[in-house]
Amino acid sequence: MRRIDPDFEPDPELLARFPDISGNTVNGLGETRRRRPSCFFWHPPERQTHGDLRNFVMDKFVSSRDGGRDWGDVGDRGPELIEVSPARRQETAESWTAIVKDFALSNEADLFGVTDMDPLWVYDGYAVAESRVIVLGLAQDYEMMKHAPPGPGNHFSNTEVRRQYNRGARAAKKLANFIRDHGHDATPHYGPDADALALIPAALSAGFGELGKHGSIINRHLGSNFRLAAVTTNLPLVVDTPDVFGADAFCTNCNVCTDACPPDAIMKTKQTVRGERKWYVDFDKCIPYFGERLGCALCMVVCPWSRPGVAGNLAAKLARRSSTGSKG
Repeated sequence: MRRIDPDFEPDPELLARFPDISGNTVNGLGETRRRRPSCFFWHPPERQTHGDLRNFVMDKFVSSRDGGRDWGDVGDRGPELIEVSPARRQETAESWTAIVKDFALSNEADLFGVTDMDPLWVYDGYAVAESRVIVLGLAQDYEMMKHAPPGPGNHFSNTEVRRQYNRGARAAKKLANFIRDHGHDATPHYGPDADALALIPAALSAGFGELGKHGSIINRHLGSNFRLAAVTTNLPLVVDTPDVFGADAFCTNCNVCTDACPPDAIMKTKQTVRGERKWYVDFDKCIPYFGERLGCALCMVVCPWSRPGVAGNLAAKLARRSSTGSKG
């Protein structure tokens, strides 16, 4: 695929906001020991090493209509959280799972999964008390997203990203309030800003799919064209299992996103990151382009799995190959 903006050069004023420490070092690139993730670009400035850079980029977002914050109907961020009811509803784990899944999918979520909390998903400096994670997926409109990356007069993908993050906030808050109204603790987590919980590893554990070369999840139905939100709770629930259907192996031989990435930030081979071998995107290359264009998401859009109608057929094809041992 032809690279967008092949002559891209980072803005010197933006580069001047980078601290001495590399974002890749903060993220644990090359570390062989497993540990909790460090706060990064999307966390509050005072909690991270790249706070000045974040402030610079966010100021550009706010001041520019092309930042997607002033375009179109992106919706509200949802209700305020209610107090936990003193009257606790008692149900089996199987019953609660069916109840909250039905509620979530009837209240704006498109994907639903449950997993046990792993302390290694909690960012350093934060704490999560609940033992379960309910993960929600919010599908994006491909017709809007296909205009990525944004630019002057092209606000479509940013508008859609903001719309789905807001929908995720509403879905998570509604579900958290539903659980709280029945006497159980529940805490919503949603983007675009980060808080205590790393959503991608939780979503992988909850059966949302496999990590793609572009650093986003590939789902067997939606590809990478969706956003995440979550609710942590102590509610008894039946947990899901990871969904492995061949996307990881597919990425090994596919370079569509790496070839398209304007700043050449997507690494073609897996890297060791905090003790795990995984696909990785170079933070120090990605963020300057994101800041220059006030958003990107190009890698998610060009991913073959994200095109409407492709993911399901491709997953089925890989399943047939696996069952027959065919290489053709």
